[in-house]
Amino acid sequence: MILDSIVAEKVREVAELKSPRTSLFHALSEPGLSVIAEIKKASPSRGIICEHFDPQHQMEVYEKGGAAAVSVLTDRTFFQGSGFILRELRDKAQLPLLRKDFLIEPIQVDESYFLGADAVLLIARILEGPGLRNMLERVYSLGMEALVEIHNEDDLHLVLETPAKIIGINNRDLEDFKVDLSVSERLIREMERLGARGEKRIVSESGIASREQAARLEDAGVDGILVGESLMRSPDPAGLIAVLKGS
Repeated sequence: MILDSIVAEKVREVAELKSPRTSLFHALSEPGLSVIAEIKKASPSRGIICEHFDPQHQMEVYEKGGAAAVSVLTDRTFFQGSGFILRELRDKAQLPLLRKDFLIEPIQVDESYFLGADAVLLIARILEGPGLRNMLERVYSLGMEALVEIHNEDDLHLVLETPAKIIGINNRDLEDFKVDLSVSERLIREMERLGARGEKRIVSESGIASREQAARLEDAGVDGILVGESLMRSPDPAGLIAVLKGS
């Protein structure tokens, strides 16, 4: 019967929707410093970063260069991104895809799932304690992971009360956009003082453009770094990834 054929096809499509996601946590667990390479066209502070924006080519270069994961900026208004970019990259990606946006409601987590994200960014500063926990629960219920971003001790203490497994330390203050790498060093020391490092993976974000900076953060104890602007501006992103990793 035609209806039976239709239902069988829907069963196949649903199974595909529910297929396991690629783990960012596992990617960050590999030996050495991991690089999450970001795809973004613009930023509020820098304007247009990449005039000849080709997300597909950028992802391919990142993969060949040895990136551990790819971050895709999807905010339209301030970063000129789009969920469509993430959706287009999904079927071609070999690495975990992180959706980087400003998520404030669970419906955006659902949207991220259907766009094909393996992981999402959650920013502690813009989510109240119960809100962050609810968002994490929704992320995990869909089989995705979350990079939970902090910038100060208050953020850290909030996140440590949740089941977050991957913590991103943003060296950039989102209020004034000033960048200070010592933020990562300070908050890692605080985690260690509290005995809270455990099996968590730590990613340092923003202001990283050289091997010297990457090595400084690696010495501080990060598992990975998230790099966007430097890679988007580089004439040789794959080479820069190798430099940052020290390989």
